[in-house]
Amino acid sequence: MNYILRGIFWISVYVLLVTAPLFALLIGSAPAGRGFWWDLHVALGFSGATMMGMMFFLTARFRRAAGPFGMDIIYYFHRWTAVVALAFVAAHVVLVFAVEPGYLVLLDLSAMPASLRTGIGSATALAVLVGSSLGRQHLGIGYDLWRLWHVVFAVAALTLAIVHMELVGYHLGTPWKRWLWAGMGLSWFGAFVYVRIVKPFFMYRRPYRVVEVRRERGSAWTLVAEPVGHRGLTFLPGQFAWVTIGHSPFALKEHPFSFSSSAARPGRLEFTIKELGDFTRRIKDVQPGQPVYVDGPHGSFSPDRHDAAGYVFIAGGIGIAPILSMLRTLADRGDRRPLLLIYAGKTLEVMTGWEEIQGLQQRLNLQVVPVPENPPEGWEGLEGFLNEAKLVGYLPDHRSSREYFVCGPVPLTQLIEKALYRQRVPLENVHSELFDLV
Repeated sequence: MNYILRGIFWISVYVLLVTAPLFALLIGSAPAGRGFWWDLHVALGFSGATMMGMMFFLTARFRRAAGPFGMDIIYYFHRWTAVVALAFVAAHVVLVFAVEPGYLVLLDLSAMPASLRTGIGSATALAVLVGSSLGRQHLGIGYDLWRLWHVVFAVAALTLAIVHMELVGYHLGTPWKRWLWAGMGLSWFGAFVYVRIVKPFFMYRRPYRVVEVRRERGSAWTLVAEPVGHRGLTFLPGQFAWVTIGHSPFALKEHPFSFSSSAARPGRLEFTIKELGDFTRRIKDVQPGQPVYVDGPHGSFSPDRHDAAGYVFIAGGIGIAPILSMLRTLADRGDRRPLLLIYAGKTLEVMTGWEEIQGLQQRLNLQVVPVPENPPEGWEGLEGFLNEAKLVGYLPDHRSSREYFVCGPVPLTQLIEKALYRQRVPLENVHSELFDLV
């Protein structure tokens, strides 16, 4: 219940901050109205600009605010908030010409006023930002290059929007309204400075060092890092961090990875990483001694947040990484509650951590159900794609007394979530981790 109340509080704060400029429009004197559609045009413009600014807070990784939801949900919300903001800004631009067709003559570059240039520039920057994010993989844009573009276009879109509002000036005619927008703009800029300067500074003062890069099954590698000159960080099993390897924390070179090590041993961090992209394919080349900087822990995907009579873990592929952290932690704690792991993969040979999982059965009250798509000859267990029919026979009878943790490729996660719902597992007992934070 504590997380629910905190979630309601932070949602209320967000709604209040986004709508505050709209309420400010209703206070004091304002230009003579031009009808409903003009007022809607103005409201959409202010709303779009405010939502753009709030995106700097959404990506600032404030753990207290993200705690009730999980950082993956915050980033998912950030992504689609940007889409809504773009829709508002686009409608704002279209309506101004629909309501006042005479303004079309201003589209001539030689006659275009600065107020219109900045407005269209802001809308264009926001469109590029959203389009490059949603279509990054289809466009073949590398992650590091995309991050640089994302920062540049985000700052440009918001700066041009604020300049546009000041140049138009219709609804900022009183000093207190200007102060309101100045304060909001400074807070957004402050969030940007915190993320790009303040936080990296503290990370720089708490470095880690690579001590091992260990080969795993399934084209995966475990990077092991130890703290240098400090005691390290504590985390909950299943959480993740943004990790910068071999670069300054001020560089845009960080990547999110789940902890795979035991939370009971915080002095030694392990991240199990599958070769999926340009950066992850280079993990095997990382050398012991290289510096590592860690921004974390983040995320709410952890059994420590949900006390239960037992746990059910369902993993696909490298989705086993955070679940390995959970199992290792429970084993180190001597936990004897009943645990069920259903683990899907292409073959047994590529199931990351398979040998250790088998060994953990000796330390835990753990039932393991492997589901290889292509089983070895003579295999007598489950095989093929994991689906609802395969799950039914292994789900506990008292399903509401268990907490369920699902992690894997997005299609598998969505399939399992729907299957558990149809099997009358309470929604509040199902927890999943979204891989795609970009």
